[in-house]
Amino acid sequence: MANECTKVELYGQDNSGDPRRYSCASYAKISKGLILKVAGERVASSAALTASRIAGIAAMDKAADDKSTSVSAWTNGVFSGIASGAITAGDMLQTATKNEVMRYPATTASSWAVVFGPALEDAATTEAVTFRLNI
Repeated sequence: MANECTKVELYGQDNSGDPRRYSCASYAKISKGLILKVAGERVASSAALTASRIAGIAAMDKAADDKSTSVSAWTNGVFSGIASGAITAGDMLQTATKNEVMRYPATTASSWAVVFGPALEDAATTEAVTFRLNI
C-alpha cells in the first residue's frame, strides 16, 4: 500500500506509542503505517474511508497468507502522513481515502476517535504533514 504513515516520535509508557492489540481477519494484508479503524469489539481494519473511527496506526506488517488474526496499533505519538487537501498547523485531522489525513470540518460535531489529533505544520495536497496522534 502507498501513503503509509511513518513514526516520528512515540510517547507513552517507555516511549512505546501505547500499542493496543486488535483482532483482524486472517486474510487481511496490513502494512506497517496503515491507519486502522475500529471495525467491531477490539477488531481493526483498514481505515479506507473518510471520517473512520480510528483504532491507531499499524505498528507491524501482517501478510494476507500468514493466518494470524491480530495486529498491534500505535495510539500515542507524532507521525508523518500524506495530506488530502490543504492543512494548516493546528487543524484537527481525520482520515481520508488512500490512507491520507485531512482537515476535520469545523462545522461538523465531534465524534469519538474520528478526530485523532492536530497537525503540527502546514501542508498542501499530497505533501507530507506531521501530526499528533493521541487516542
